[in-house]
Amino acid sequence: MNIKTEMVGQTFGPFVREYTFRDLELFALGSGAAIDGRTGLEYVDEKDPGKPQLKVLPTIAAMPIVDQVVTKTIDYGYNYAGSLHWSFDIKFHGRPIPQDGSFVTKVRLEGLYDRGAGKGLLAQHVGDTYDADGNLLFTNESWDCLIYDGGWGGPAAPKDVVEMPDRAPDFEAEERVPFNQALIYRLSGDWHPQHIDWDYAAENGQRRPILHAVSTAGYACRAFVDAFVPGEPERITRFKTRITSPVLPGATLVTQFWRMDDTRVHFRVIDAFAPAKPYLNWGVIEWA
Repeated sequence: MNIKTEMVGQTFGPFVREYTFRDLELFALGSGAAIDGRTGLEYVDEKDPGKPQLKVLPTIAAMPIVDQVVTKTIDYGYNYAGSLHWSFDIKFHGRPIPQDGSFVTKVRLEGLYDRGAGKGLLAQHVGDTYDADGNLLFTNESWDCLIYDGGWGGPAAPKDVVEMPDRAPDFEAEERVPFNQALIYRLSGDWHPQHIDWDYAAENGQRRPILHAVSTAGYACRAFVDAFVPGEPERITRFKTRITSPVLPGATLVTQFWRMDDTRVHFRVIDAFAPAKPYLNWGVIEWA
């Protein structure tokens, strides 16, 4: 394998993504909003198309950096078939996400790390996203695991430890993922065949196409807003999580929250019927 370590430290872009309120609604639908047609309408009911009044689901900030154009542009010699989203840490900079306009994202390849033969390569990207007027909206530190590219002799990844309390959660929320959820979410720009192609999924060890990690995170984000800052998703200042297991559409998700202080919770997402291996773990949400 030929891992292009000389690309580390380079910045790519700007990647410009035009959007309207309809794209915000589509992202929310792809993240499970309004499954019952009644709750979560604040993310999908613009009220007036000429002057939309949506609440924006904050996990949309994870999307620009995993857009397929971005991931294929920053090609450091990895095997695309083994590309899995590993983690992300979004920090918001106090400006509301506009109802329409552009996401302008510059992405720095921050590091490439070797987990060892058979364990994969970890790639660290840091993306700054601006609005059309050049105002910094959010920064996303996003990691990918390239499962077929370990053992090339690179450095070990730095440790990242988030405490998960040894006590019962302070709050839990449960939702079932529709079987077509990945088909909706992929329309927001992540076209990887692992989310739609059954033969491709089988060749890579999955029983069926898997759900996008950002969609799963959207379930957790909506549950947090409903429980801790009802109707005010814009109060979130940070959203961080590790992706520890793929979700198969049809699963029943349980998001567990531990309140750490007045403006911080830790969370994880487990399966209602197989809780031993979380889907998302070591999660942090902070708010103002």
